[in-house]
Amino acid sequence: MMNLTLSLRASMVVLAIAGFSLFVPSANTQSGDADLTAKVDKVFTQFDKPNSPGCALAVIKDSQIIYKRGYGMADLDHDVAIKPDTPFHVASVSKQFTAFSILLLAQQGKLSLDDKVQKYITELREFDQPITIRHLLHHTSGLRDQWNLLIMSGTRLGEDVVRDDDILDLVSRMKELNFKPGDQHLYSNTGYTLLAYIVKRVSGQSLREFAEANIFKPLGMTRTVFRDDHAIVVKGQAYAYGPGPNSSFKLSVPNYDTVGASSLVTTVEDLAKWDQNFYDKKIGGDWVIEQMQIRGKLNDGEELSYARGVAVGTYKGLKLVEHSGGDAGYRSHLMRFPDQKFSVACLCNYGGTNPVLFARQVADLYLAKDFATPPPKPASNAVSAVTLSEQDLNAKVGAYWDAKLEEIGRVSLKDGKLQMSVSGLNAALIPVDANRFRIEGQPVEVVFEASASGAPSKMTLNIEGRSPFTYIAVPSADTSKLSEYEGTYYSDEIDSTYRVAVKDDKLVVTRKKFGPTPLTPAFRDAFSSLSILGTFRFTRDTQNRVNGFRLSAGRIRNFRFVKQ
Repeated sequence: MMNLTLSLRASMVVLAIAGFSLFVPSANTQSGDADLTAKVDKVFTQFDKPNSPGCALAVIKDSQIIYKRGYGMADLDHDVAIKPDTPFHVASVSKQFTAFSILLLAQQGKLSLDDKVQKYITELREFDQPITIRHLLHHTSGLRDQWNLLIMSGTRLGEDVVRDDDILDLVSRMKELNFKPGDQHLYSNTGYTLLAYIVKRVSGQSLREFAEANIFKPLGMTRTVFRDDHAIVVKGQAYAYGPGPNSSFKLSVPNYDTVGASSLVTTVEDLAKWDQNFYDKKIGGDWVIEQMQIRGKLNDGEELSYARGVAVGTYKGLKLVEHSGGDAGYRSHLMRFPDQKFSVACLCNYGGTNPVLFARQVADLYLAKDFATPPPKPASNAVSAVTLSEQDLNAKVGAYWDAKLEEIGRVSLKDGKLQMSVSGLNAALIPVDANRFRIEGQPVEVVFEASASGAPSKMTLNIEGRSPFTYIAVPSADTSKLSEYEGTYYSDEIDSTYRVAVKDDKLVVTRKKFGPTPLTPAFRDAFSSLSILGTFRFTRDTQNRVNGFRLSAGRIRNFRFVKQ
């Protein structure tokens, strides 16, 4: 989900305030270990006060909550403290409930995971390769992400209400995919919104109704609901906040009338009941519980860490099943160590929190004796550097483009060392021979290739356990003719017009409902932005005239605009 600072409508405040309370920390423990719980409380110290948003925590062992506590405030306007039974919007933690609903329908024989999505979503056009329900579950469909598309089209999340129909309209307009289904894994909220549609069209019930009847009610999750109407009153809910001026806080709450990818409202206590079902299998039985945790595979056989609405991996040598979430100022995390029958649920209402880190810190305290002793670093991680001339190093400096991931890599020279910035990785490169480099302490090798002229031609990242990432060297930007790029550009997929103009010797993009976005030269015909729009790559016709551009930004790749 998008990490955006959003605002709450005043009408929602009136509708949803459920009462007043003084700030009284709410805690409950059955462990009797005061020292341990004091260490847990210390993790949340910065939020454990009456003038700050904060978090709710539940520590679960053998299907019982052994410690629960609220830290900070659920509602700063009315001095309502967070408690273990405080409902939170949990963003993408919702996805596991959507996946579970789909698997229940598959168990009942009402659908197959290998069904084409278009069998149920007739609004989605046929592409060259079929998209299946399985692709949606594992984020391998290639469908472009709804939140990016909405913002690109002029929607201001938090100010404009987002409805199912808005997303279905974007889906019906989609002409291209990010990639061939099954070729890559790229998180797509669109896929889980479509899964909610499939639940509705197969069962005849909305996801809210289906989950209530088949999951929440049987498990006794009385304070949990898929909120498919942002104006529904949820008593005692936590409002979310972002940073305000002078160390203050501002409301930051999503206005979603759409579910599946998000919009579950629940408590840490109810999540403990959900967690218990993965052991006693009261609903779903062995088959659904097993299916939930089957990791996806790409067309080339590479296994993903992402299963069905949850990620399956390890932490300090122990098997871990988890998922996090973030919408507006809400942050959430649910993690389960199945072999230890130990789980942590952490729900927060401030965008500056990190419940993934908090949950791990809590697990560190309770599972210290269970964690495997980290093995000594193998000698191969120690890098033996060679000395290269400044000329040899400079020959590798420049911009590189990965056409598969649609992203820029950069190599620069600073203080006599090569610095690489790519895929969120910023590191110094240590030469081990003329064209091969390592990153200290990391299982990453970087190999450069040069053209016949000696100029860089290719950079390959070899990361242990992953397929190689190949970046092709691209020519430097030419800013002498910026006027070539000026004009009006249109995308019928999002029905939006962008205007590109030169202002103060720089390119600037303007679009509906948003302020001007300055563009920075990246390489020839390509510009980058600091906004969600990402990288603009201008295209040319056979007469070398600019005729459009392609946008690539995270969960959107190669998105086309045509010059008018």
